[in-house]
Amino acid sequence: MRERSLRQANWHGHVLAVNAPAGLRRWLTAGGSLTAQLKNHSDSFRVQVLHQHVATCLADEARAIGLHRPGRAWEREVLLRCDNRPVVFAHTVVPMSADASDWPLFSALGERSLGTTLFGDPRVTRGTLEYARLRAGHPLAQRARAALATAGHALPDEQLLYARRCLYRRRQGSLLVTEVFMPTVAALVPRTLNTR
Repeated sequence: MRERSLRQANWHGHVLAVNAPAGLRRWLTAGGSLTAQLKNHSDSFRVQVLHQHVATCLADEARAIGLHRPGRAWEREVLLRCDNRPVVFAHTVVPMSADASDWPLFSALGERSLGTTLFGDPRVTRGTLEYARLRAGHPLAQRARAALATAGHALPDEQLLYARRCLYRRRQGSLLVTEVFMPTVAALVPRTLNTR
């Protein structure tokens, strides 16, 4: 039972429920496009695609995308980098019931930002943000740590990670985006303040 509880997150409708540090809280609650905000906080922004394929969705996201239990979904995972430093691990799932007319650009994103596509399409509706604290045993925390380690930026196992997620809808399709914020994101400053 303990192992199962470590592998699932408790998602909350208010950021104060996860007790995130102040420097991270402003990123967790920021409205609008995260991509646009990260670009404003770096000289060089990049989306590093880790993979995009069919996988089984996680237990704590199945219901959010309309499944009774974990099932197959399209999955995309990326690292968002500011000045080559990974600052956000992003995980997206789309139910297999969605088709190309629901999310026409999803399969061809490559290293383009999903956020730019979502916020640039007037047919996309955004749900409410939910927040969670991810312990080391949660699959997304494990994947984020593995991606960071491969990129040469290891995190200690005891480091809590804070995440937010949001459900997007377009036509008949739903798409769930979870963003796991690395502690380094708190140190970013807007480019206007970062000039020499």
